Amino acid sequence: MAVNTDEPEYWRSAQQWVDYQDLLDLLLQPVLDRLLVEAELQPGQRVLDIGCGTGASTMAAARQVGETGHVTGADISGLMLDHARKRTAQAGLDRINYIEGDAQTHGFAEAGYDHVISRFGVMFFADPVAAFRNILKPLKPGGQMVFLAWSGPAQNPWFAIPAQAAMDVLGKPEPSDPRAPGPMAFQERDYVDSILNNAGWHAVEISEIALELTPKGSVADIAAFATRLGPASRIIKDKGGTEADTKRIEETVAENMAAFDTEKGVRVPAMLNLVRARR
Repeated sequence: MAVNTDEPEYWRSAQQWVDYQDLLDLLLQPVLDRLLVEAELQPGQRVLDIGCGTGASTMAAARQVGETGHVTGADISGLMLDHARKRTAQAGLDRINYIEGDAQTHGFAEAGYDHVISRFGVMFFADPVAAFRNILKPLKPGGQMVFLAWSGPAQNPWFAIPAQAAMDVLGKPEPSDPRAPGPMAFQERDYVDSILNNAGWHAVEISEIALELTPKGSVADIAAFATRLGPASRIIKDKGGTEADTKRIEETVAENMAAFDTEKGVRVPAMLNLVRARR
């Protein structure tokens, strides 16, 4: 079984994901809303939230399952979980606990949950078959998993625009395996289907859905945000980009994001893969 190495190191030191938490939550609110609609959580249920990050999805699920339910958020980043715990305490939600660990190998209690959910939290496993086999264990027989993953960079301007702007200034990064751990690892629906079936899941259903991301601020504000978090930031780091390079990239991102400016604010089209499966 392959072992996660680079991903844990990255996420444990990912201070920017805490710093940008408010902006990320606003950007991805439509994704979380759709996830909860599809999951159909009910009062009194127990839910496991994989890759919970700073806790937005965990807290939202806790509100759905109510006072008699319970939600466990699991993430590999202690840094983000510390922030999630603070937010949860401030919200007065006492039906939540958090687990720090790699969901690929963590020893979850057997058959304790009615649902597994994840908003962009399951695409980073070194051995996805082993990971989903492990995630199957804590789900009750008949229980359901629902998660959302990006369907591919070409269909998601939030990724494609900053990445292309960075490459135009700094050059292309080294070629990489499109199935390697990362945001776009699950863009191929047939590949995801084979992972889940090989891991022992049943009634696997995968569909493509369209929605709009809702970043906050002016086009310039959003361009600065998109340049400093995501594919552009990784290219800038890997290529040793300067502040001047970053500014040029940011200006190009703003020019292209302007196409999505509306009376309601910037609305960026997105295409996602919605995945369901049962134990």
